[in-house]
Amino acid sequence: MTLSIITPTYNSAATLRDTLDSVAQQLHPQVEHIVVDGGSTDETLSIVSEYPHITRVISEPDEGLYDAINKGIRAAAGDVIGILNSDDFFPHTGVLSIIAQAFEKNDPDCIYGDVVYVQAENTSKIVRYYSSRHFHPRKFAMGFMPAHPTFYLKKKYYDRFGLHNLRYRIAADFELLLRMLYVHQLKSSYIDQALVHMRVGGVSNASLQNRLLINKEIYQACRDHEVPTHKAKLYLRYFRKALEFLRTRE
Repeated sequence: MTLSIITPTYNSAATLRDTLDSVAQQLHPQVEHIVVDGGSTDETLSIVSEYPHITRVISEPDEGLYDAINKGIRAAAGDVIGILNSDDFFPHTGVLSIIAQAFEKNDPDCIYGDVVYVQAENTSKIVRYYSSRHFHPRKFAMGFMPAHPTFYLKKKYYDRFGLHNLRYRIAADFELLLRMLYVHQLKSSYIDQALVHMRVGGVSNASLQNRLLINKEIYQACRDHEVPTHKAKLYLRYFRKALEFLRTRE
């Protein structure tokens, strides 16, 4: 089974080596790694050129993160596709082997696992643990989704049901998972461990304005796909986030 990993970049020199090293060191033998760069002006492309394992580099202006990811998905030739952002990394060398084994054993349409959020400057320091263990498609109505950085989907379903919808500026990942798991009811399998380490500081939490925007977009995605919800429900998930922060301090 060939796994295609898409890494979108834009002026990512400060964190990119961790990402690329973690892919290059994977033990799974069949990995296609595609880097999609939005026209970086720092050392990003120079760093990319140092890694011979990278299968393809696309470097051109884009319409943002999700447009870059879509370009990578279109270019991918693997059986299964996952996204690894340029400030994220795999926690150990066996992650992709575990993912491939999950597909081969249970033959799901997609898999997902857990994410560990770490400090930006000290990646050995855990800030938050995001578990997908208790996810169920009905939880989309409350704004919950499986950890998107761990989501691996067979390419044929991107071809059949579409890519990230660029109408959503910062919640296109939520809309895509909702479409695949709720609307089309694809068969999923959960891996009970952290598959990705992710630096804190994502776009959706960068400001109060972005938090309000992501709630607005999640609400719109639910309405677009006839998921019964209420705006008040979407804010309740912040209580769960607080519990995730507390979990790392137990």
